[in-house]
Amino acid sequence: MTSKLLCAAFILAALTLSITFSLQPDQQKVLLVSFDGFRWDYLYRVPTPHFHYVMKYGVHVKQVTNIFITKTYPNHYTLVTGLFAENHGIVANDMFDPILNKSFSLDTMNIYDSEFWEEATPIWITNQKAGHTSGAAMWPGTDVKIHESFPTHYMLYNESVSFEERVAKIIEWFTSKEPINLGLLYWEDPDDMGHHLGPDSPLMGPVISDIDNKLGYLIQMLKKANLWNTLNLIITSDHGMTQCSEERVIELDQYLDKEHYLLIDQSPVAAILPKEGKFDEVYEALAHAHPNMTVYKKEEIPERWHYKYNTRVQPIIAVADEGWYILQNKSEGLMCEYVTIISSHSASLCAKVDVMDNKALYLLVE
Repeated sequence: MTSKLLCAAFILAALTLSITFSLQPDQQKVLLVSFDGFRWDYLYRVPTPHFHYVMKYGVHVKQVTNIFITKTYPNHYTLVTGLFAENHGIVANDMFDPILNKSFSLDTMNIYDSEFWEEATPIWITNQKAGHTSGAAMWPGTDVKIHESFPTHYMLYNESVSFEERVAKIIEWFTSKEPINLGLLYWEDPDDMGHHLGPDSPLMGPVISDIDNKLGYLIQMLKKANLWNTLNLIITSDHGMTQCSEERVIELDQYLDKEHYLLIDQSPVAAILPKEGKFDEVYEALAHAHPNMTVYKKEEIPERWHYKYNTRVQPIIAVADEGWYILQNKSEGLMCEYVTIISSHSASLCAKVDVMDNKALYLLVE
């Protein structure tokens, strides 16, 4: 259940002694950039000269292993906490906490309840407690009040804000009279278009080219601001994507009465909350329902996934095989994508480093 169709992580280390914009001469500056859903082979699908510029003059890690589950919010919080999902508490894009009796949903942007985020301390808070300043342009979670704190500078999440506007804010914060030493920048593509087109579609070529051009724009603006040789730039992603089809769909309605459970989060890892007194019935109905779906009781989730020791992990999870999709019924509509479940191996840029855990990126930033 390991896939090679995963995210790409690129690491550029531009370490110099320049202190042009630093109030503290020995203070290193870091900019962490995530292009959501950038699969490892997108680097080679079409010409990507700006990524290859980074690869030539920086550091490229050949393989990155993501946490279970490799969805946007869990992995972005791992990148800034260095923790597995069961430890930092953001276990999915859609969650239910039985202790808080509250729900968290990326689909409805019901994500601003601090209690969901406070099982860990993200790096911008650690940075600020050390007396430094941070700036975040749309990075997931940075516009949420966590442990009574926000980043020093941040942008309220708004998908319509252009990449160029986000870059402008980052440049402004790094070059102000009281400059930040930590910046975080997030962009929704190629994930958004990968969902819409499918990652194997020829139409993804222009999308990948656009991401490369955006990286080129970022490099250009950093050079124009005399920042290119004064900061450490880390470019990464949270997960990859695999093509699926309407012929590879598992409909839970075919095996189970929808009145007996709540589907908290769906494919590729379906989080299932049986209604009171219905646990055994739900589990037995699903356990051997489909050859391309593996069903686990919470206590039976494999230890290597580091996923079962959190109250937000539901009593039953159903894991789809690669390329398959789990939903309640097809009338809900199929978002034909697959985010690798168990491990994410990605291309990367370092002559000496072949494999990196995505939690280790936290140590690079730190």
